[in-house]
Amino acid sequence: MDKYRGLIWKEIKKYLSDPVYPYPFDVPSKFKKEHDFHWKLVSEYPERQGKYLRPALVFLTCEAMGGNKRKALKTAAAMQTSEDWFLIHDDLEDKSVERRGKATLHRMYSSELAVNAGDALQIIMWKIISDNQGVLGAQKTVAVTNEFYKILTRTALGQTSEIRWIQKNITDFSDNDWLFISDGKTSYYTIAGPMRLGAIIAGVNYKQLEKITEFGLFLGRCFQLVDDILDVTSDFAGLKKQTGNDIREGKRTILLGHLLRNAKRADKKKVIKIMNRAGEKKTEEDVNWIIKKMHQYGSIEYARSLAKKFKDRAYQIFNEDLTFLSNQPARKDLETLIHFVLERNH
Repeated sequence: MDKYRGLIWKEIKKYLSDPVYPYPFDVPSKFKKEHDFHWKLVSEYPERQGKYLRPALVFLTCEAMGGNKRKALKTAAAMQTSEDWFLIHDDLEDKSVERRGKATLHRMYSSELAVNAGDALQIIMWKIISDNQGVLGAQKTVAVTNEFYKILTRTALGQTSEIRWIQKNITDFSDNDWLFISDGKTSYYTIAGPMRLGAIIAGVNYKQLEKITEFGLFLGRCFQLVDDILDVTSDFAGLKKQTGNDIREGKRTILLGHLLRNAKRADKKKVIKIMNRAGEKKTEEDVNWIIKKMHQYGSIEYARSLAKKFKDRAYQIFNEDLTFLSNQPARKDLETLIHFVLERNH
């Protein structure tokens, strides 16, 4: 991922400034402070950068199929930009405190300014996608645009469902209920979608695209499970000051579902009572008690075993059905990413 970061960031930076506005909509020097403040807000999350997993998958899939990575550059940059505007809105919706080792944008400034910065980044994302026409031609640009539309629409649906379940304090949910949200918010958005985009750019047939999608489904499930486990067991390699943010935010995870199904009556009643509190009203003691119970009832180990099961299935598909992703070193790098997803610490 690191080898692509500089290339992608350089492309994104090109768009973090004004276009040429028609007269008389150019910005007078009198309003330079407002102008500069706006771009400071818009650039905050992109400048922090992340793992760059999603744009790396765009590149690697394209290259593994023999495609030219230069043709995938704008799509990869748009993929990363989508993450940044999604995260600004997501952090506000979840009332998150930190993002990539610093305060979230709405806490640094205000909810209103954060939403606007996210909107501005979404506008930039669609512009980057539109500019693909000069690289990919009209037909492939339409295909890439349609894929982005599907990825982001399914992700938004997952977010709606998750927020509603939190608001209703849903406590009777199954692993399959969790998968409904995770498959959209993570499997499609984080793994299958970026890989499908890379494959579309390289030139893919329907059967190959189906196999890539199936692979992304299982590896994405593994990715989200590991994320949920790390939330209650790790500081994300020093990037997070506190554990248990999912508990504070009321998120319905595999771990919470397992705990609710297996806890004794008194413990289950207390879990539900704590989860029904607003995030700011959950104490450190509340969060630590739930994490302790997740250990006690085997919820964390259950999630780990499920993550490994999904990873093994993804690896099987990779070896048996994705042999057309054959160009090296991209194929080897994709294989390395499979292991990274399960074994990462952030």
